[in-house]
Amino acid sequence: MIIDSHQHFWKYDPVRDSWIDNTMKTIQRDFLPADLKPILLSENVDGCIAVQADQSEQETNFLLHLASKNNFIKGVVGWVNLRDSNVEKRLKHFSENSLFKGVRHILQAEKDDFMLDQAFMNGIGKLAPLNLTYDLLIYPHQLKNSTTLVSKFSEQKFVLDHLAKPPIKSGEINSWKREIKELAKHPNVYCKISGMTTEASWLNWKPEDFTPYIDVIFEEFGTHRIMFGSDWPVCLLSGNYTESKQILTSYLKQLSTVEQSQVMGLNAANFYGITT
Repeated sequence: MIIDSHQHFWKYDPVRDSWIDNTMKTIQRDFLPADLKPILLSENVDGCIAVQADQSEQETNFLLHLASKNNFIKGVVGWVNLRDSNVEKRLKHFSENSLFKGVRHILQAEKDDFMLDQAFMNGIGKLAPLNLTYDLLIYPHQLKNSTTLVSKFSEQKFVLDHLAKPPIKSGEINSWKREIKELAKHPNVYCKISGMTTEASWLNWKPEDFTPYIDVIFEEFGTHRIMFGSDWPVCLLSGNYTESKQILTSYLKQLSTVEQSQVMGLNAANFYGITT
């Protein structure tokens, strides 16, 4: 079983989706299940997790609606305002839908201390009792505070998106590696190997550019806490779905069949509570 733990859908809105600027014209259009389904079939991917790209409950409802109509969407990581005093009620509301698996806030766009704000942490504390996960979307300079955050919630399942976006293009690795080692010491934290090609030189990357970074993730997290994610359609900025997937599958050839199965699907199914 192969599960793509990280992809997005949207009906492109140039105002709402202003983060998709003119350097990203390739993805300035709609991306919906009908676009992804044939790709998953051709790549023998059994299902996917749809992750929020907009910070609104409308986005959460949009993704849940798509999941209800397309059984290859195995779960949704939506958005709920974790700082709101009403957060527990909103989380319980969405949790009534079994396809609602977790929450993400775009922390990479916030100040470094945002995640340690008491109101935000109050919201994080409401997730585990409802068996909801949290996706960490951060830059390398936010790893230290992320380690502090996860240390305060040992019962909460966290997953690091896109390896925390290391500077693959420049090849710098040491400071990122140091902070990854600290974060990975917490057994409640997983990592998605996703979004790597867009952190490299978009038109000139080579598969070997990613090996040092993948090595670190496997050394620190182990095969039981790593997931495959395509980051489709964002990955189209620097290649295609097949190329993004092959970076990881080629690396995995050195591992056992069991370990490959963990990384390519079983870990995501376990983390997000997907019935296999």
